[in-house]
Amino acid sequence: MNAASSKSKKQLRKIALVGNPNSGKSTLFNLLTGLNQKVGNFPGVTVEKKTGKCQLDNEEIEIIDLPGTYSLHPKSIDEEVTLSVVCDPANKYYPDITIIVADASNLKRNLLLCTQVIDLKRPCILALNMMDLVRENKIEINTALLSQELGIPIIAMNARNNEGIKELKNLLKENIAAPNKCFFDVATLNINFLQELKGLIKVENNYLAHLIFLHHHAIPSIEHNNEITERIKLVSKNEKIDKGRLQAQETIIRYKNINSIIQTCVVDERKIKADKLTQKLDAILTHKVWGFASFLALLFLIFQFIFSFSAYPMEWIEQGFALLSDAVKNHFPKGAVNDLVTEGIISGLGGIFVFIPQIAFLFAFIAILEDTGYMARVSFILDRIMRKFGLNGRSVIPLISGAACAVPAVMSTRTISNWKERIITILVIPLISCSARLPVYTLIIALVIPQKKLWGLINYQGLVLFSLYLIGFSAAIFSAYIFKMILKSKERSYFIMEMPVYRAPRWGTVVLTMIEKIKVFLFDVGKVIISISIVLWVLSSYAPGNRFEKIEKKYENSDNAENIIASEKLEASYAGIFGKAIEPVIKPLGFDWKIGIALITSFAAREVFVGTMATIYSVGTDDESSLRQKMQQDKNQNGEKIYTLATGVSLLLFYVFAMQCMSTIAVVYRESGHWKWPLIQFLYMGALAYFSSLIAYQLLA
Repeated sequence: MNAASSKSKKQLRKIALVGNPNSGKSTLFNLLTGLNQKVGNFPGVTVEKKTGKCQLDNEEIEIIDLPGTYSLHPKSIDEEVTLSVVCDPANKYYPDITIIVADASNLKRNLLLCTQVIDLKRPCILALNMMDLVRENKIEINTALLSQELGIPIIAMNARNNEGIKELKNLLKENIAAPNKCFFDVATLNINFLQELKGLIKVENNYLAHLIFLHHHAIPSIEHNNEITERIKLVSKNEKIDKGRLQAQETIIRYKNINSIIQTCVVDERKIKADKLTQKLDAILTHKVWGFASFLALLFLIFQFIFSFSAYPMEWIEQGFALLSDAVKNHFPKGAVNDLVTEGIISGLGGIFVFIPQIAFLFAFIAILEDTGYMARVSFILDRIMRKFGLNGRSVIPLISGAACAVPAVMSTRTISNWKERIITILVIPLISCSARLPVYTLIIALVIPQKKLWGLINYQGLVLFSLYLIGFSAAIFSAYIFKMILKSKERSYFIMEMPVYRAPRWGTVVLTMIEKIKVFLFDVGKVIISISIVLWVLSSYAPGNRFEKIEKKYENSDNAENIIASEKLEASYAGIFGKAIEPVIKPLGFDWKIGIALITSFAAREVFVGTMATIYSVGTDDESSLRQKMQQDKNQNGEKIYTLATGVSLLLFYVFAMQCMSTIAVVYRESGHWKWPLIQFLYMGALAYFSSLIAYQLLA
């Protein structure tokens, strides 16, 4: 039985999915494999690997979803993985058939990769995805003629609506032949070494030998063969072969041939109209002055909207949790369990749910900007600035993604081929204010910034929120400049991108993005916050020895002393003792021991600050007012308000700069491959946070 199982595994056909990013490749993978999937990493790299099984009548095949790439000339770690799989017969994932998934509404860009795969002379299929957009935009594609021109079978499909899946599966059951003609013969580039290399690596295919010659370092079976690699290096040096020029020559010739095919096989009625509209908009939005001004104005309006329109649902959520806490407290038996539920769990949950409106609005706007094609323009206009500070346009998307979450933003730096620029981008991403900081910003701003409007239009609180994001971005840029001076690299970089046409956002995508991000916030971050809230409640509700009894005895003859007793008990608790221990270090920043506890707990995740404060201000009190109201009323031993403008600004700046996210530290280590980078990141951001808060408080106090 084991032998039979082993045999069936060996005979399992492998189907690789390749395609440009956002071509719908992952959607097709999910449809073909259903729930029969595995996710891991490709051997030796941190690139995500997705494999799954698909049933074709009586045959089971293995589907491999390869990282998105625009070309078989890799510019990142992800793209190197794709090259290695499709070009290396020794690779365990080397496919029997390659499915090239292409965005049919943007065929020219997608056909570059397709023609490169064709020239490997292995069985392949072109899946023209997103045919719904083709029809909507009145584009006509003659698939029969295109199939004839390319020499491979073509399936027209719309993976989102299951269109074409049956036809694709039926085609996979057939014996698909390798392409019978070459799209472009690289031998015409006059590479004298090509025939010798084919003999060395024992292959017949010109294009495969060409790719190995240019990118042997990305193919493990070749990289570890010293005879081949040394010969390639020697020939390159002696004949002064410019590999970049060879790659550029090939790409230019391919696009020339692709343009000819597009003119023959595609009729696009909307292209002229769309191009005219795009040109008019780009004259402003990509202008070296007005483009940047437009971007800042757009961000300003977004933050004004977030603060102004999220206030009402946030107030309703606060009131709802106050009523829930009151109901549980009054209708269930008194005791430790009641206190744990009301002061620990419900308060912690309230601290999470209250920020859902702002997070929903933020991610909705990010999704709209991406879907309309505007985000590509942002990369273009910021590339000019980035280069002066040691980055380039490829750094923009990770930095903007950092406004959502630093973890996927750090992972997205894999598209940056230049080592120095990638490391610098990773090091500065956490300075971009992420959604985790938004609850902290909102709470503190509401405490110390008046809810007034400048000229009756501009919300002061929204203006401060916008300023915090701008401060974070500015700090990231100037930190990048410092690292540019420190880190040394002779590697050159460039930034090339194709501007998509402007289009109306797909509202279904926007809504799904909002729901997905809210789920992540509630369930992933929520688990951490609730866990810490429970632990904190225990530390705040108990004290060593008989300290609580002494406090109760001290006020046993006093009337209406409940709040004083609760305050002194909190200070005498285990949490209070810990807070008092670190208070001397943070007192120059304007922080008391309660804030100190929240600073420590929020190193797990920044959002925990709010849950921590909610628990601290709920323990031992029957006051059902909102957390914001409790913090506003809090005073020190001298009767002075804790949360003054000076303290608020100091705290805001601390959270703008501090590296308070264990997940980010972990992913930086994983992506950089060394502990020194997250350590450098933690130390420089910590110093920036402490001293900026110190200066702000001392100036404003």
